[in-house]
This record gives sequence, C-alpha cells and structure tokens, in this order.
Amino acid sequence: MAEIGSLKLNLPNSTTSHIEKAEKIIGIQETNAFGDRISSAIKSVADSQSQSAQISKDFELGRETDLSKVMVQQQVSSLGFQLTLQVRNKLLSAYKDIMNMPV
Repeated sequence: MAEIGSLKLNLPNSTTSHIEKAEKIIGIQETNAFGDRISSAIKSVADSQSQSAQISKDFELGRETDLSKVMVQQQVSSLGFQLTLQVRNKLLSAYKDIMNMPV
C-alpha cells in the first residue's frame, strides 16, 4: 500500500517534468500568464483584421491586382474573429456553469 501512495505522489511530479521538458523544446516561457496569452491572441486577430482592411482598400484603389490574395486575407481575418468569438462563448459558458454550482 505504501508503494501505491508513493506512486501517486510521484505521478504529478513526473507529469510536470515532462510538460516542462516539452515547453523548453518548443520554446514556451512559463512567465506568460493566461491573460497575457489571451491579449496577444486578440492583438493578433486585430492585426489580421487591419491587414485585411488595408489589402482590400489597396485592391479597391488598384494598387493590389491579386484578387486571390485579398480573398485569402479576408478569410484569415474572418476565421480569426470567429475563433475568438467561440473561445469567448466557451469561457462565458464555463463561468456561468461554475457560478451555478451549488456550494
């Protein structure tokens, strides 16, 4: 029975060390908080939308002649916004579920 208890205690440490090794390999820093990651994702979507608006404006003014480039950029922008919206909806749903839990 003591061996089983020690395995339970060693399991999270083992898992944590594997996660830390994987983060080092792919270059993720631990200093980034959840809020920082969310704000950088939102900034990325906003940048994509501004690029889409700029390339659309350039196409309308005749500076950009590649319609496929314009359409792809608009789709990238649209998908980024839809993803952000769905993440927000899931977070709100999870928050509501937690708030409705009996204490």
